Amino acid sequence: MRTISSSGRRAATAGAALLAALTITAAACGPDGPAAPATPPAALPKAAPTSLGDLSGWKLEDWARYVTDSGFANPVAPGYWSPSRMEAAKARPTPEYALTATAPSTVQRDAPPAAVQARPQQHPYGPDSAVVGKLLMTTPQGDAVCSGTVVSDPVNPGRSNLVYTAAHCLTDGKGGAWVRNLVFVPGFNRDGRASRGKPYGDQQAAPYGRWTAVRALVSPTWLQEGGVGAHSQYDYAIVRVRGESDPGPSLEEKVGGSVPVWFNAPREQVGSAVAYGYPVERPFDGMELNRCDSLAAPGALSFDRSRPPMYVIGCTMTGGAGGGGWFITKDGRPNLISVSAIGNRNPAGYLAGPSLQDQAKQAFDYFTKNVR
Repeated sequence: MRTISSSGRRAATAGAALLAALTITAAACGPDGPAAPATPPAALPKAAPTSLGDLSGWKLEDWARYVTDSGFANPVAPGYWSPSRMEAAKARPTPEYALTATAPSTVQRDAPPAAVQARPQQHPYGPDSAVVGKLLMTTPQGDAVCSGTVVSDPVNPGRSNLVYTAAHCLTDGKGGAWVRNLVFVPGFNRDGRASRGKPYGDQQAAPYGRWTAVRALVSPTWLQEGGVGAHSQYDYAIVRVRGESDPGPSLEEKVGGSVPVWFNAPREQVGSAVAYGYPVERPFDGMELNRCDSLAAPGALSFDRSRPPMYVIGCTMTGGAGGGGWFITKDGRPNLISVSAIGNRNPAGYLAGPSLQDQAKQAFDYFTKNVR
C-alpha cells in the first residue's frame, strides 16, 4: 500500500469530514433470530470544512482509506424479509419541522406551500414509477421502512445497481447507529394485488426481487450534527445493491429503467416536481406507492445560508415516504432532483428535500467510479 504523505493525511482528514462512506458486507444470520447489534458510525473530526476547496488535495488513495475505515457489516439472510415482515415494518421517522413556527434570523424560508393531497399511483406501475421502492432495514427500535429510487449509473449505462435515498434512512446521525438488514424492494405491490389483511404471494410483494445493500455513502453532516437543522440540507445517501441471483441482471435491467440525477440544477429551471414514496403512518398503510404533484415550483428552506437551500413542496405523505425521489421532467424524461428529508403534517403537510449541488455530485462521482 502506498504511504500517504503528511499533506495527504491533512487532506484526508478534511475530506473525511465532508463525506462518510459505509462499506457493507453481506453476511448470513438466522431469519428469525435477533437483529445484529447496532454499530456506531465511525468517529469524525470535530470541525467540518464548509467548502469543496478543502478537498482539493484529496487523492484516490485517501478516499479508499477513508471508505475502508468507515466500513461495517450488513447481515441479511435469505428469507429474512418475508412479505409478512415487510408489511409489519414501521415507518422510519422523517424528521419534522414546522414551517409556521417562530424561527431565528438565521433561518430563511418561503411561505408554507399550498396543501397537496397525496394520491396512490395507478396500477400496474410502469418503468418510470417502478424505479421507486421500499428500503427496508432493522433499527434499534425494530424493523422499519423508508423509500428509495433506482438512479442511473454513468459508469455502467443501462446496468445500474444504485439506489438514491435520504441519509436519515441509514443512520440516526450524531451519536446514533447505522441500520442493519438493509434491503431494497423496487416496485413493491406493482400490480396492486397485495393488500393489508388479505393473503398475497411473494411475487406480488416483491415483483423484482430483493436487493441487498453492499455499499453506501452518506454526507457526514448528518453524522456530525444532531436534530433538524443545517445538516438536513445535506440529507442524502447513495446505496449500491446486489440481487438475489448474483451474478445476474442489474437492478436497472430488472426494473426496466432508471432515473438520472440532475446535480447543480439551476433553481430557476426547476418547475413543478412529483414526489414519490411508500408512506406507512396513518392515514396510509404502506401498501401503495403514493405521489404528490406540486402545484408550483418548489419553495426554499435554509437553516444555514452558506449551504444549498432545500426544496419545499406541499404534500401529505407521512413517515415511510422519507428518502423517496422527487422527479422533474428534463429533456423529455424524469430526472431526480431531491429526496424527501423533512416534513410536517400539521396544520398542512409539506416535504422538504436537499438541493443536490457540488458536494452531492462529488460524492456521487467518487462512489460510482471507485466503490464496488
